[in-house]
Amino acid sequence: MNPDKKKKQQKGALATGRLVTGIISIVLFALISFQSCAAGLSNALEQNNATSGTAGLLLAFVYLIAGIIGVATRGSAGAAGPAVCSVFYFIGAALTIGTGSSFGDLPVWGFIACAFGIVYAAAAVKTKKMTNKERY
Repeated sequence: MNPDKKKKQQKGALATGRLVTGIISIVLFALISFQSCAAGLSNALEQNNATSGTAGLLLAFVYLIAGIIGVATRGSAGAAGPAVCSVFYFIGAALTIGTGSSFGDLPVWGFIACAFGIVYAAAAVKTKKMTNKERY
């Protein structure tokens, strides 16, 4: 082996997929927040005591936070970054359960958050397995 060659840095599992879902999440933040503000305004004008606009806004911020963490930790060899993203996405999906009375798209965004959470959970497990194989 040539000692002059630099050692290739270990990347986490599904690094490209994590980058793509992170970017999609950040873009969806803008769309979901716009829709949620419109739904919240509609709820306020109708005085129907629906909370789907607020739940949608919380979901939008979950998408933003998880997307930023996903993009920032895509190249790390640790499993903590994908695990944290997965937890955020699953919390966001849980926020949409039972909502959507006046904001019909909210359950769809919740389903997408659940799908992204599954992707990040798989990445965390796969990264953890890769790390354990290198250790032993």
